[in-house]
This record gives sequence, C-alpha cells and structure tokens, in this order.
Amino acid sequence: MSTSALEKVNGYAEPRFDPVELAEADAVRTEAEAKATALRIEAEGKAAAEKIKAAEEARKQKIANDKAEDRAREEQAAREARIAKLNRERAEEERAARDAEEKAAAEAKAEEVHAAEIYAAEEQWRKYALRFYAVCSVVALPVQIAAFYNPKALWLMAAPIMLEGGAWVVLKGARAAAASRRPHWHYRLIAWCLAFIAASINLWHGLHAFDPATAIGTAFASIAGPGVYDLHEHGQIRKRDGKLTWRQRRAQRAAERKAAVEKAAAEERAAAEREAKEKAAAERAEQLDAMRAEEFPEVWDHAVRLAAALGETTVTAPVWRRAHIDIEGAEPGESVDVIRGRNVAARRIAAARSEAPGNTPIKVTKAQGANQMPRTQRGPARKPPVRRKGDTQKYVEAARKQAAIAARKVAIEEQS
Repeated sequence: MSTSALEKVNGYAEPRFDPVELAEADAVRTEAEAKATALRIEAEGKAAAEKIKAAEEARKQKIANDKAEDRAREEQAAREARIAKLNRERAEEERAARDAEEKAAAEAKAEEVHAAEIYAAEEQWRKYALRFYAVCSVVALPVQIAAFYNPKALWLMAAPIMLEGGAWVVLKGARAAAASRRPHWHYRLIAWCLAFIAASINLWHGLHAFDPATAIGTAFASIAGPGVYDLHEHGQIRKRDGKLTWRQRRAQRAAERKAAVEKAAAEERAAAEREAKEKAAAERAEQLDAMRAEEFPEVWDHAVRLAAALGETTVTAPVWRRAHIDIEGAEPGESVDVIRGRNVAARRIAAARSEAPGNTPIKVTKAQGANQMPRTQRGPARKPPVRRKGDTQKYVEAARKQAAIAARKVAIEEQS
C-alpha cells in the first residue's frame, strides 16, 4: 500500500507545496509588481514630461509674449517717429510757404515802391520839361513877334505863336502816336523843323535889331524848349520799346564779337579734329590694305580686280567680302583650314568632357559591340559572319528613322 492510501485510510491528509507552482506564483507576482512599477514609473515620467512640456510651453509663450510686446512697442515708437517726422515736414513746409509768401510780398512791395519812385521821377521830369518849354517859349516869342511886327499887318504877329504852338502840337501828336504804337518819326521831324525855323528867325532878327547875345539866346530858347520835351518823349518811347542804352549796346556788341571769335575757334578746332581723324582713318586703311595684300595675296589680287570691275577706287568692305567668298568659299575670317581645325578642337573638347576623373578616353571604333548573326565557323580560322535574309529580326520603324537621322548627321559632320 502506498503512502497516500495509508494517509487516506488513517483519515487525514497532510498538506503539500509544489515548488513549481510556488515559483510560477512568485514569477507572476514579481511580473505584476514589475508591471505596476513600470506603469508607475511611466506615469511619473509622463507627469514629469508633461510638467516639463508645460514649463517649456509657458517659457515659449512668455518669450513670444515678450517679443510681441517688444514688437508692439517698436511699431508704436516707429509710428510716433513717423508722425513726428510728418509733423516736422509739414511745419517746415508751412514755414517755407510763409517765408516764400513774405518774400514775395516784400518783393512785390519793393517793386511797387520802385515803380512809384520811377513814376514820380518821370512825372516830375515831364512837368519840368513842360515848364522849361513854357519858359523857353516866353523867352523866344518877343523877338519873333518883333520880327513879324508891321503896323500895316498886325495879324502877322500871330506867326511866332503859330511856330511855337505848332511845334508843341506836333510833339503832342508824336506822343499820341507813340502811345498807340504808330510811326512817330515824322511828327518829331516836323517839330524840329518848326523849332529851327523859329530859331533862325530869332537869330536873324536879333542880330539886326538887337545884339548877338539876344540873338543867340532867343535862338537857343526856340530850339531848347521843343528839344527838352522831345528828349523826354524819346526816353519814354525807348522805355516802351525796350531799346538798349549806349552802354548796353556796346556790351552787347562786345559779347557778340567774343561769341563770334569763340565760334570761329571752335570751328577751327572741329576742323582740325576732323582732319586728324580723316588722316588717322586713311593711315589705318593703308595699313589694313598692306596687311591684306601680305597675308592674303590671292584674295587681294582678286579684290583689286573686282573693285576695278565694280567702279570702286579702293577695296571697300563689301568688295573684300565678296572677293574672300569667291576665293576661299567662306566669309572673311573663315577658311578650310580654320573650319577643320575648329572641328578637331571641338572633338577633342567633347572627348575631354566625356572623360571620367582619373581615366583616359577610350576610342570607340564601332558603334556595334557584338555580332547580330551567328558565326558560320568555329575554331582558330574564323570567318566573318555573312548576312542572310532572315538571320536577324527587322528593326522597327522608329529605329530605322533614328538610324537614318544619325547617318545624315555623321555625313554632314564629315563634309564640314
């Protein structure tokens, strides 16, 4: 009988512990504790990370708020500066406008004062001329009346008044003509003729009836009165017409002479420069002709004959171009050797550009790397393959067109 059976027979069962189950329970408990610890640590880490993130976000937000506040203050300061600048500019413009208005008003006032002074002076000058005319008439009339005195013809004594008054009336007519911008020279000429007639009468009668002083004085009075008044009117006419004074005309003539001398000197300089340029151009043309004759003798000889045939005395650019095309077959500066050298250089450049760093270009003799047809013989004495119908498949239409285009390009490059 086994031990378990004896235990059951005896009526009691002795407790037992399985080590495997205990180990599994410990492992489960340990695993649960580890998971709980990991969850706790993870939760604490997340909480710490959230706290750190919240602090970082708060710091960033504070920095952003500070930047926004600084930017707002800067914008406000810039706005205030712009407003202050606009206010200063407006104040300066207003002050400049006020200064300009004050200056214009002062200039206008000065012009008015000057015009008033000129008008007063001219009016005074006119009054003095009229008074002087009247005085001269009073001085000259008695001798003229004495010259025309005839007891049998008293009415002749009105002739001196006619002469002096006629001169006065004609001078007033000259003033009216000048005011209306009409010819006035004949009025003034008549007035001077009347004045000289009156002066002649005074001089003749004074010498015969009185003394020379009386004759000369009265003759001068007959001329001086109308002369002074005409001088006044002459000044007014010159002022109205804007005529220059003697000094101004002299300065103008001097300036015109100076300008003429300067113009002649400038023309001489321009002629000398033009002559020098033409001489330099002729020397360059002779040098060019000598170089062409030395470097291209065949083309030069043909160009000379062609110029003569076309009626040109020199080898011009069109003649040289045509001669070069006739002899060399290309434009001036081009020839067979130049074109070939350029093509060789272009191929070398293309080969150098296709070369990888550290390698040398490999010359490709055939574009086809392998035979498209099977060899007819194996062994050491191999014969080249022979193409027969059906050996290879036909090219598609696009491949045939591309091959034709490539063949044409190669032919064009070989010809050039």
